[in-house]
Amino acid sequence: MYKILFLFLGATLTINGFSQEKIDRSKQPKAGPAPTITIKDPVIYNLPNGITILVVENHKLPKVNATLSIDRGPLVEGKKAGVNGMMGGMLGEGTTKTPKATFDQAIDEMGANVSLFESGGFASALSRYFDKAFMMMAEAIQSPAFPQESFDKLKTQKLTGLKSNEKSAAMISARVVGALSYGKNSAQGEFETEESIKALTLADVKKAYQDNISPSRAYLTFVGDITPEAAKALAIKAFGNWKGVKMSLQEIPNVDNVKETEIDFIDLPTAVQGEIKVSNLINNPLSNPDYHALAIANQILGGGAESKLFMNLREKHGFTYGSYSTVGTGRFQTQFSSSAQVRSEKADSAVAEILNEINNMREGKITAEELNNTKAKYNGSFALGMEDPERTASYATNILINNLPKDYYRTFLQKINAVTVEDVQRVSKKYFEKNNSRIVIVGNGSKILPNLSRLGFPIKKYDKYANPVVEKANEINIKETEKTTEAVSASSIIASYLKAIGGKDEAMKINTMKTSFTMEIQGMSLKGTDMKMAPNKNRTEVKMGEATVMEKMFDGIKGYQVQGGKKEEMDEKEIKEAQDEKALIPQLFYISKDYQASYLGTGKVGEEDTYKLKVTAPSGKVSVEYYSIKSGLLLRDETTMEAKETEITISADYSNYTKVGNILIPFTTVRAFGEQEMTFTLDEVKVNEGVTEADFK
Repeated sequence: MYKILFLFLGATLTINGFSQEKIDRSKQPKAGPAPTITIKDPVIYNLPNGITILVVENHKLPKVNATLSIDRGPLVEGKKAGVNGMMGGMLGEGTTKTPKATFDQAIDEMGANVSLFESGGFASALSRYFDKAFMMMAEAIQSPAFPQESFDKLKTQKLTGLKSNEKSAAMISARVVGALSYGKNSAQGEFETEESIKALTLADVKKAYQDNISPSRAYLTFVGDITPEAAKALAIKAFGNWKGVKMSLQEIPNVDNVKETEIDFIDLPTAVQGEIKVSNLINNPLSNPDYHALAIANQILGGGAESKLFMNLREKHGFTYGSYSTVGTGRFQTQFSSSAQVRSEKADSAVAEILNEINNMREGKITAEELNNTKAKYNGSFALGMEDPERTASYATNILINNLPKDYYRTFLQKINAVTVEDVQRVSKKYFEKNNSRIVIVGNGSKILPNLSRLGFPIKKYDKYANPVVEKANEINIKETEKTTEAVSASSIIASYLKAIGGKDEAMKINTMKTSFTMEIQGMSLKGTDMKMAPNKNRTEVKMGEATVMEKMFDGIKGYQVQGGKKEEMDEKEIKEAQDEKALIPQLFYISKDYQASYLGTGKVGEEDTYKLKVTAPSGKVSVEYYSIKSGLLLRDETTMEAKETEITISADYSNYTKVGNILIPFTTVRAFGEQEMTFTLDEVKVNEGVTEADFK
């Protein structure tokens, strides 16, 4: 949901005076003067254990916010990547004095907000409850219980999230861009993996806590209905006796940009869009003399719906729902980047237009109207932001951490409004690289790669974990015996699969199948039945207790779905996809005129090596299937669907293959759809019995 806030500024006019005023509606009204920013300097105290206390007194509302942030900077986690995130999650799992359920209930009863994270904590409450809420936040930070069962729960949740994210083009892009830009072994370039999370132990989390949660380099900021004296007394009561390791801020050397602009491509065959990011490394601390001009330049280029990128890629060419740019900031090296999600067949054209708009900024093709509109937006948004106590708190801390002048934010809009067109061009040439950019594209290689060469940049290929892809021959020889070899192909993969499940002849004998299953989703357990008849008739019913929550039926020609009491007929696309099935074991028809199947190379499902097979069904629906190199069995399939302004990968992982008659069937299927995950366990399977034509009437 989008909330639109209208801010009306101006003097009160008399009715007579307004009626007599003539307005030229052909001209855009001139922006008024920049709002006057009034920010109180915080009262600052220092505790012997290293905590710096900042108090911004504001009695407009009977409410207080407090934030404890530990200024530790980026950390290299190496083989334990993800450990500090896990540790931050564990801080909210109860204390040595108060179990989690009791802790959460106490917070809820006060109507307060207490949250913990890997670099500190936050407490907010009405004034009369604030002291108690603050003390509970302090207790959570200093005395975490670290229960094993909570660790196991969070670890499982993290692994589930990673499994969902590895199918997301946006997440793959973010991971690869960071790894390639900064280096996989750096604090800013490393990333969590399934392997690194699985390897974590509770002892690792406890050590991360001892090493990184300390009053040393901690900033405690109070904002709201509290006096400096009361805040100091409360801070001493809560944290005065807290001790921890002495920390220092590590120096992180800068990394060079690429020597020449290059395209780094990651093939995601199921992607329906190309995820594009054009970036280069920059240094942009808050103290940067170019900071304000660079903020304006970025806003003009890609800061919103009126920016150059948006108007070009969406409004003019219709390549995407939106295209944007961002400029990082802070004490450490960061990035300038431009991005878009575009139709696969237009990925090369979109890259060209992004580069054109960057070049336009460098050449000074910026109008006075663009500059003035951007300044007006900054004036309004900055003034409104001052109403947010958390933002005010961050301003106070920023001034200390970054060694900024005390009037830095009071004079912020003066510096914004002093920016000229010449300033915007100057910083664009300095920070928006033309010849040393990294263009990372994640998408369907068969649709995108053929056209990329026209851009004239070298193309390098990487996998979704930022490892270089070594080009192999079209055929890879696999040793079958000591004396014979056979080339891997779609045909050989399908033949191995059919052999593994019981043979092609046995698969062709299956005419009907009836299964009873249990479905687990979000802690709920549902029961269901599924009936199939060759080639593609299907009827599924899911119940919660005695109530039917979903029913779906397809008779080979038409079908429907009933959910929540609402019946919907299958549309043309759904019918075509249902008619893709030519047998109850669909692989029987993969090597035929109706399907297109191609070998994509090797991959992994968990720890198991697989062959990847791309399958295009008669309807045009594309899936990527992963077959075990060792057993030949199908371990996973993936498809992609469009949802609003993004794409969602739907996957199914198959395991627990069990023999039913003469055929192997997976008795466990885990389906993932975006952030949702469902586990299907077969309770009973009947082959060639229990299903008739009448079941599909």
